[in-house]
Amino acid sequence: MKGLIRTSVALAGLALVLAGPGCATTDRCGGCDSGCNGGSCGAGGCGVGCNNCNNDLWDRCYPQRYVHLATKEVNAAFTPQVQNGHILDQTVWNSFFEPGTDHLTRAGQDHLAYLARRRPQPDTTVFLQTANDLAYDPACPERYSGARQELDCKRVQAVQKYLVAYTAGRPTEFQVLVHDPADPAIASQGPAASVTQMYQRFRGGLIVGGGTGTSSGGSAGGGGGGGR
Repeated sequence: MKGLIRTSVALAGLALVLAGPGCATTDRCGGCDSGCNGGSCGAGGCGVGCNNCNNDLWDRCYPQRYVHLATKEVNAAFTPQVQNGHILDQTVWNSFFEPGTDHLTRAGQDHLAYLARRRPQPDTTVFLQTANDLAYDPACPERYSGARQELDCKRVQAVQKYLVAYTAGRPTEFQVLVHDPADPAIASQGPAASVTQMYQRFRGGLIVGGGTGTSSGGSAGGGGGGGR
């Protein structure tokens, strides 16, 4: 078996040597004998009298290098969206607490358990939405700011305590950071209708008149139904 392995390694090395420089941007001008006026090239590759040496100046990694560059550009533009979405997913919102308190609701406990069970390992940085569920008194604006900071500290401690209790026996230390993100919620009527209709059948067509489809609309719906 060792002899077979050594033979395979030797053959692989020979193949690499025969393959040449690989993905070099340009090839050496070593194939110019046919283009030399005197029939011979200089020691460095092509002599002064060589012609048609530009035939060897071609990109040996086309189109792979350009596909790779385009892929990196797309990923670079998409990376901030992925990062922002992950931060929102790691956020403990005001709705996960009883209003004006640091008591986690059942939904808040479930969300923290979801974060602690993330595979392959949990992200130990958890974000907390600053307390925006306090009543504002215009007569005492400074009291509102102080009360919000105090409630933020209490909620940070509540989140940390629950995560420590939930992950007991696992060496995981969580960090809770307070931030104030914009509300990412959208109306649920549209997505709910889309998912419900997706489970039934594909439908298409324009709404005309009193909600009844014309012959073209009916054929569009009928055509979609046939593709179930």
